[in-house]
Amino acid sequence: MTRTLFIGDVHGCREELEALLRECDWRREDRVVLVGDLVAKGPDSAGVVRLAREHGLLAVRGNHDEHVLRWHTGKMPEGKKLKREHKQVLDTLKDEDWAYLESLPLHLHFPELNVRVVHGGLVPGVPLEEQKPELMLNLRSITPDGEPSKKVDDGAPWASLWKGPELVIFGHDALRGVQRHPYAIGLDSGCVYGQSLTAYVLPEGRFYSVKAKREYMEL
Repeated sequence: MTRTLFIGDVHGCREELEALLRECDWRREDRVVLVGDLVAKGPDSAGVVRLAREHGLLAVRGNHDEHVLRWHTGKMPEGKKLKREHKQVLDTLKDEDWAYLESLPLHLHFPELNVRVVHGGLVPGVPLEEQKPELMLNLRSITPDGEPSKKVDDGAPWASLWKGPELVIFGHDALRGVQRHPYAIGLDSGCVYGQSLTAYVLPEGRFYSVKAKREYMEL
């Protein structure tokens, strides 16, 4: 079976991504899957996208990837202010980088591993075809009333309520850090905030991580 490296939110931290690939003893025949938010906040978004593009890494679209794409294509609602970390992405990505970001799906399925990858999350009990794109990018919690929420302090982690049968691997939730639930694994360990970048590798079922070189942005 192909060795598959699932990697948490990189956020422009190219050096840490390269270090994590080395830590995982990445070989060309291995498959690498990024769980979204390749860009923004960190020092080298263009370098991350270029590395992913040139080495054929797979990825799903994260909320920050979606955000810069909306700015790039003129689809951002009027009145929205362009943040510095997003302007840096707009100023540095090339046409082929934008094409790569544009190609990223909201989710990826690996049936031989019984794994589905999404950036934010999936609402438990809702069929895949009825999942809302905005929540797939931004979901964090399920409120006590059973409503999906983008907020970390608004209830239980959605992943703790996910009943499978597929294992969902996701990112987006740096405040909660690495999450290990029966049918869901969260890989955002806050690299851009000075913490670490984390990978989960199948079929060996092992976690790898490297420390961030520094704190690029406050959490």
